[in-house]
Amino acid sequence: MTAETSQTLDRGLRVLKLLADTDHGLTVTELSTKLGVNRTVVYRLLATLEQHALVRRDLGGRARVGLGVLRLGRQVHPLVREAALPALRSLAEDIGATAHLTLVDGAEALAVAVVEPSWTDYHVAYRAGFRHPLDRGAAGRAILAARQQPPGEPGYTLTHGELEAGASGAAAPLIGVTGVEGSVGVVMLADAIPERVGPRVVDAAREVAEALR
Repeated sequence: MTAETSQTLDRGLRVLKLLADTDHGLTVTELSTKLGVNRTVVYRLLATLEQHALVRRDLGGRARVGLGVLRLGRQVHPLVREAALPALRSLAEDIGATAHLTLVDGAEALAVAVVEPSWTDYHVAYRAGFRHPLDRGAAGRAILAARQQPPGEPGYTLTHGELEAGASGAAAPLIGVTGVEGSVGVVMLADAIPERVGPRVVDAAREVAEALR
């Protein structure tokens, strides 16, 4: 800690990060141990975070991330979109297909940034804000596949006709971006995805991940 930083704010942010990394929540004792502070400090941090709906505690006393984080998260999309656009634009122009960044939103995949190629005679119309189930389409399937893969091993997913008749998709997950679960992909009117598209999508996903770190 330096003279310009707040120890209390730092601890509060660390609490949120710890809670975000667990599915079952943490007790005051567990948080106290992980933070290296006494239980009284943890109680005060949780009480403050609860006032802002950033943390909630269940009947068993375990603390979890609160719904207030979702409201903050909605404001993150424009920043994520801006960071991803250069890589998406390069991907769309290189492949000649509509490129997109898709993030997890509950049980759905949500397209938050879309770039269409400028030089093609036709391309798939795909709009930011488009939603679909995670288990349909390349973008969602790539995210689900990443959950089953060892960390740091990017791959890509190909699909055909799952979201739109005659359209094929390729997508690769974002790897190594804390707090962001998503994928980068392309969608094109084709019966099959050209061989070079998969690796190119992986490269684009890596570029977006680096821009978001």
